[in-house]
Amino acid sequence: MARILLVVTAFALVSCTPTSHTEDPSPQADSSIVGEEIDYEVGGVTLKGYIAYDSSQEGSRPGVLVVHEWWGHNEYTRDRARQLAEMGYTALAVDMYGDGRRAEHPEDANAFMMEVFDNMQAGVDRFQAAKAVLNGHATTDPDKTAAIGYCFGGAIVLHMARTGADLDVVAAFHAGALETGNDPNNITGRVFVAHGADDPLVRPEAIESFKANMDAAGVRYEFVAYPGAVHAFTNPDATAKGEQFGLPLAYQQEADEQSWAAMQAVFIEAFGG
Repeated sequence: MARILLVVTAFALVSCTPTSHTEDPSPQADSSIVGEEIDYEVGGVTLKGYIAYDSSQEGSRPGVLVVHEWWGHNEYTRDRARQLAEMGYTALAVDMYGDGRRAEHPEDANAFMMEVFDNMQAGVDRFQAAKAVLNGHATTDPDKTAAIGYCFGGAIVLHMARTGADLDVVAAFHAGALETGNDPNNITGRVFVAHGADDPLVRPEAIESFKANMDAAGVRYEFVAYPGAVHAFTNPDATAKGEQFGLPLAYQQEADEQSWAAMQAVFIEAFGG
């Protein structure tokens, strides 16, 4: 798990070929919320995304990319996409590993994650391909895009912001890495970071470096540390995973709810109510 702190670099490139859309048969809390599985191909790898939107809502709306934890694109990621759809956005839960791969054990999760970090150009391509799919959806306003990420995904969205990706907002929740080696002067939008104040996986020096670099680049950002929260504090399954594998993971409902509300406030400021 410690290897999640690896610093990564990359250059942006996009290639995307959507291939299929299939409706998710799982029941929705709101019957107007549509969830669709969508396959697209990048560099010969099939990526399995999930797009959610409110079918009763008229007109185009901002799109939000949701980047998964190191466990991969799972139901938690899809739940977040559906929550965003309920808020009035079109959300695409991305697949950064390819073929919809998911890990049940930390060794597999670390292996999948390191495949991306060891070839970040492919990771950038996959992110940009997902963005192209989201921006091309019939319900989405392609001029209004945000990206949120968890753990591994938090590091990815911060990295993409530093590459100069066209993102109005990036929101990183318990990001595994705050510094990616890229120039923060490339950031074009707002940055929100929700951090567990007691997360042992992120060094205090990394936090200070992150803030200093954001300040020096003049980036409009918010960094909120939630007292008592450790890594993966937004995921209700985190406590069980932490206990099962002896990892510093735990869910904290208060920090989860407060950080989600803070993200919504940033979105409203960026995109309107």
